[in-house]
Amino acid sequence: MDFPEGLRYSAEHEWVRVEGTRATVGITDFAQDALGDVVYVNLPENGVTVVKMAGCAEVESTKSVSDIYAPVAGTVVAVNDALGAAPEQINQDPYGAGWLFTVEMTDPEELEALMDATTYRTLVEQG
Repeated sequence: MDFPEGLRYSAEHEWVRVEGTRATVGITDFAQDALGDVVYVNLPENGVTVVKMAGCAEVESTKSVSDIYAPVAGTVVAVNDALGAAPEQINQDPYGAGWLFTVEMTDPEELEALMDATTYRTLVEQG
């Protein structure tokens, strides 16, 4: 299981990479492993406002359909359109090519509620 340092993590197994006031969101290695083979992704539209901890996307695997929750509030400024043709990138590279969307955050202080890699690893290992 991979828990990259420098990212923030939600209890719902999303990761956040922060660059200035923008937050790129994806699902963790733990989440993609639990889901199994990802076969479809429904991402938010550019320009949509997402609300912290509200469902804003879906990932469908051979096992189930899972909601993706926005770890921070803001406006979607980019989506990973490549996942439409290759959703398996979420399984192959969850912290790289498998990113989902990027949000221009309305309140960067919301990041404080998210976990660092060590805390998230503990959460996953304690199950």
